[in-house]
Amino acid sequence: MNLAQQLNCSTRWLPALLVMLAMVTFSTSTWGQTSSIYAMPQAAGGLTLEDISLTTIEVSPPREIQKYDTITIIVDEKSQLLSEGDMQRRKRANLTAVLEDWVKFEGFSLKPDKQTDGDQTIAGKLNSQFRTQSEMETRDGLKFRIAATVVDIRPNGHLVIEGHKSIHNNEEHWEQRLTGIVNPADVLPNRSVLSEKITELNISKVEHGHVRDGYRRGWFLRFLDRVQPF
Repeated sequence: MNLAQQLNCSTRWLPALLVMLAMVTFSTSTWGQTSSIYAMPQAAGGLTLEDISLTTIEVSPPREIQKYDTITIIVDEKSQLLSEGDMQRRKRANLTAVLEDWVKFEGFSLKPDKQTDGDQTIAGKLNSQFRTQSEMETRDGLKFRIAATVVDIRPNGHLVIEGHKSIHNNEEHWEQRLTGIVNPADVLPNRSVLSEKITELNISKVEHGHVRDGYRRGWFLRFLDRVQPF
């Protein structure tokens, strides 16, 4: 075989060799899906949901809360108090006193003075008993929602909030006020926060109207409860 025939044979196999070389190179640099729990070192921990999903939409992080923004406060406060008391006291005393000797002045000297009607005697007896028993059980609850404004931001990033709400319904009037300090980490994605997460919480709820007049105490009863004369 002459030189021309050898070059023609080599040229005929050259495309096949190039295709095989490309396949080998591609197989060593790429990998496909596998059910094995072992991943390639360069791929482990490197893939994200956006890399493997065609329908994933990247969600932008929530906007940082700024001054004068509004957040919703979910107030759900409950308290329970149980108190029991029992006291019993007894006291008994007997007293007997006799005046046996007495003195009198005669000039500049003291002389014994005998009692003509007999010695003076004092006798007494005290017997007292005191018993008291008390039992108290109270339960309170307060639940409502109110929008509060961020009036200030502390140097550590905590939010100072303040909220007011006033509702009028015919002759009924409700007023609600709330102040406190909120950690931004406790604010939920929907811009709401539970009242139990608020520090220095101050809640005020005032009612006016027929409903309030039906169960409120008069000024004389309030005076008696404060003085407690009996």
